[in-house]
Amino acid sequence: MNQDKCNSMKNLQAVSFVLDDLRLFLDTHPFEAEALNNYENYKKQRKQALEDYEKNFGPILCYCVKEDKQWTWVDSPWPWEGEV
Repeated sequence: MNQDKCNSMKNLQAVSFVLDDLRLFLDTHPFEAEALNNYENYKKQRKQALEDYEKNFGPILCYCVKEDKQWTWVDSPWPWEGEV
């Protein structure tokens, strides 16, 4: 996997991990204002990280394939695979 793709995936995974951790905290502290603000901020960061990854390296999930003429999901290595 090339370094840019690897870094982009690591960034997406890190932001996703923070969101998961905040979600678990909010499950038991639903009125914690700082956690709610952090959740919204990291949600925006994850959305941007996902958009950046997909723009540069293709969709993360098959549901995000944006092709209407040909199914391209299987044309390149999947996000968890290395370069061929």
